[in-house]
Amino acid sequence: MDASRTRLPRPLAPAALLACALLLLTGCTGSAPGSRAGQQGDTAQAAAPAAANDLQADYQRVIDDVLPSVVQIQAGDSLGSGVVYDDEGHVVTNAHVVGDGRSFRVTTARTEEALTARLVSSYPEQDLAVLKLDRLPEGMRAARFGDSSKAEVGQIVLAMGSPLGLSSSVTQGIVSAVGRTVTEGREGGGTGATIGNMVQTSAAINPGNSGGALVNLDSEVIGIPTLAATDPGLGDSAAPGIGFAIPASMVKTVADQIIRDGRVTDSGRAALGVTARTVVDDGYRPAGVAVVEVSDGGAADDAGLRPGDVIVRLGDTDITTITSLAEALASMRPGDRTKVTYTRDGDERTAEVTLGEQ
Repeated sequence: MDASRTRLPRPLAPAALLACALLLLTGCTGSAPGSRAGQQGDTAQAAAPAAANDLQADYQRVIDDVLPSVVQIQAGDSLGSGVVYDDEGHVVTNAHVVGDGRSFRVTTARTEEALTARLVSSYPEQDLAVLKLDRLPEGMRAARFGDSSKAEVGQIVLAMGSPLGLSSSVTQGIVSAVGRTVTEGREGGGTGATIGNMVQTSAAINPGNSGGALVNLDSEVIGIPTLAATDPGLGDSAAPGIGFAIPASMVKTVADQIIRDGRVTDSGRAALGVTARTVVDDGYRPAGVAVVEVSDGGAADDAGLRPGDVIVRLGDTDITTITSLAEALASMRPGDRTKVTYTRDGDERTAEVTLGEQ
């Protein structure tokens, strides 16, 4: 699935906010006033506002807990969001938010003064980056990252960030799906990354939300909002209610390595070890991935693939484009064994491969 990144190229006018209301239906049974059924309805009506108040209190508690850890990042003329990762002033965000920048201006939820920060390292392959604040303001605290593997469909979540330049904004929704593999476009500063195991959410993800926090009601960050789905039927504009967040487990894996080593040393991303391009059939339809170059000692090299071969299947997944190959690999791990099906001189062949690491 292609999706658009949600960095904000420039400040825009405030957008209308989306509110949710609870509709209470009573009296459907036609019971007479004072009847037992009517009394039960009155009890239900009295209980509903209390439940709504409890949920509102949960929202406010989570916002108080987490919003001070969510910052706005200005990279040149672009705006995005970030999350304070530790007590040393490291901030995690998206690679497409920082772009080619090396120094940034950061604004917290509780201060109007812009802080300066520098890039520690960026990892575009997973669309993640880590910054380091030059100075820690009073009251800043690190967010608490949860176990994203426990995210469940239907779980209530809040998205926090700076959509459309509106700093410290919060939207609400649910986890719509887990385990999504999504490919980001390259236009407009996108990294072109294919990211696996993403959390899909109905919480509004707008330009500027990138790099912010997707939070559960335990005040834990379970993901970093990164992409919004695009609808070709609407001129590739954002599809409402379909956003994606990089899972907290991957965020922690990448951020810990960058902070410790200055770069990613163990990506956990599977690789076939080829440079390739999409090929089309006689009807100009994508029909496979042609191998342009094979890395010495890589998975494809060990399996006997060579330039000119056209990969048409990986495991049980049909391969028609570079994107489909990247998405198939995103669901696998280095060291996994699988079958690659390819054509050579018009003949279809298969080979067993042990996947390497990007």
